[in-house]
Amino acid sequence: MSDARLSDAFLTPATSSFAEFVGSVAPDLLPSRRSLPAGSGADLAPHATTIVAATFAGGVVMAGDRRATMGNIIAQRDIEKVFPTDEYSCVGIAGSAGLAVEMVRLFQTELEHYEKIEGTTLSIDGKANRLSALIRGNLGMAMQGLAVVPLFAGYDLRAAQGRIFSYDVTGGRYEETAFHSVGSGSLFARGSLKKLYREDLDVDQCVTAVIQALYDAADDDSATGGPDLTRRIFPVVSVITGDGHTRLRQDDVAEVADRVIGARMERPDGPAAPLT
Repeated sequence: MSDARLSDAFLTPATSSFAEFVGSVAPDLLPSRRSLPAGSGADLAPHATTIVAATFAGGVVMAGDRRATMGNIIAQRDIEKVFPTDEYSCVGIAGSAGLAVEMVRLFQTELEHYEKIEGTTLSIDGKANRLSALIRGNLGMAMQGLAVVPLFAGYDLRAAQGRIFSYDVTGGRYEETAFHSVGSGSLFARGSLKKLYREDLDVDQCVTAVIQALYDAADDDSATGGPDLTRRIFPVVSVITGDGHTRLRQDDVAEVADRVIGARMERPDGPAAPLT
């Protein structure tokens, strides 16, 4: 009869990092520790694009389109790319979709593990640093074309404001001001937000601005999916304030998207920014 008891490693006080614990007990379970054959795997897995985030007076909004591609093929039309990571933060994924989702789950567990071990939550800077370490651990796969480049956002309870962090494939962490976007359509989305963003936006206006930005990204980038009116597939939108994380209902997102599309019927290039 086999011994079903936990090993001493599970019963000994150790690191508050779940990734470090798994790395010492069962390293083969970590995505970054898996060996890959030589060559590039970029064309073998679906890629997720485009994520947009913007701050407003009471917090931060993050939204992602729903398309995943494999080369010139649409691999999935309704993939979800924006996930809550704890009560006051969320992450949006760009890059190799399967690895990105796995990294998000590991990051969610990392934050939950820290809270259970330490009896308190990480600061938003601490959360951003933990995600940076996970991305850095994936560098080997990134060098073979399986890169994961997320966008992280959350509400800073100490500063009482929304904050946004971007990353590079080496785990470099960069705090962004006001708004940011990642993914293949990011250039067009950021250009749209430069035109639409104002510091005095309320939450509804901020949600409208990020959906406008995703629409503009889809208008110029074939890998970014716009609102699908036939299938009623719309972006995933998360709002984070001092009250915590809220994912907007698809009916509410659809209402905003329908309004944006209706206006684009009259002005295809979108609203113009005032020259003042």
